[in-house]
Amino acid sequence: MHPRMVYTGIRVKDMEESIRFYTEVLGMKLEGREKAPQTHGESAKLKSPSSEQIIELNWYAHGSTYGTSYENGSEIDHLGFEVEDLAAWIKELEAKGVRILIRPYEIGGWNEAFIEDPNGIWIEFLQGRAPD
Repeated sequence: MHPRMVYTGIRVKDMEESIRFYTEVLGMKLEGREKAPQTHGESAKLKSPSSEQIIELNWYAHGSTYGTSYENGSEIDHLGFEVEDLAAWIKELEAKGVRILIRPYEIGGWNEAFIEDPNGIWIEFLQGRAPD
């Protein structure tokens, strides 16, 4: 069982300005946008017409655990990988000694969890929930 990379998440200073840039300047299409109460933030997913790769813009409110001072080089928020069985994958990672930063939870039709790579880059693993 191996994960499949599906998107890259970057942290942005201003969500509206960033959406305008990626849509009006780079011609990407806004695929979706949602609030994230767990992080006191918001995310927006965009895609180029000729690509399946998604970029996820992430904005966090000042004072949020994730809304740290914005510094050049800190823009990569996380990498996103899809897995078939999130619980089994997290169990496998734990058996390999990987520290789980955020245990699986549900948001926007997905179950997701986060780890950290050796360089401090967060990696999200997500699994689509079965329809109700």
